[in-house]
Amino acid sequence: MDLFNKDLGDTINLLPKDGEVNYYGKIMPSAKALSYLDYLLNEIQWNNDVAIIFGKRIVTKRKVAWYAEEPFNYTYSNTTKIALLWTKELLELKKIVEDISGETFNSCLLNLYHNGTEGMAWHSDAEKDLKKNGAIASMSFGAERKFAFKHKVSKVTISKILENGSLLVMKGTTQTHWLHRLPPTKVVSKPRVNLTFRTIES
Repeated sequence: MDLFNKDLGDTINLLPKDGEVNYYGKIMPSAKALSYLDYLLNEIQWNNDVAIIFGKRIVTKRKVAWYAEEPFNYTYSNTTKIALLWTKELLELKKIVEDISGETFNSCLLNLYHNGTEGMAWHSDAEKDLKKNGAIASMSFGAERKFAFKHKVSKVTISKILENGSLLVMKGTTQTHWLHRLPPTKVVSKPRVNLTFRTIES
């Protein structure tokens, strides 16, 4: 399949050791990506994210949604979400990601950042519900944002600007050895939607 007239299998590992992160760049034309962004902003069932930190309930400005092939439970930050079933559009995006990456996924955590003031602190995606060392594919729509990695021991940091309509895949031991974050910025005023396709082991 000819996706956006480029060799999408030709990527390099962004990490120097202890994991694998492949950035495929833009995998669809900007107009198509913006069309998906419009759908995601207006049709996904968004809710403010909730976390329990040191016994205190925190409600974030960032919004999230959790979709899957069945009503999986997913627990992180001491809260549990129950998945909604795939929409037609999310299945389209899942197929694009699977065709390019060669991986398979059964769920997707979506994040909506309204502007650059909203971000994500250092963390790793290693919850017990997730397949150990399973791939996590991240699609980006809307505003370009910096995405950063930090090695848990050496503290080496690596960053990449994620473009509208782009794909990044984390796999192997990345979650074991690296943290990642979306740092806030004052120079971005437009929204970004991030889809993270995952595998839940029920």
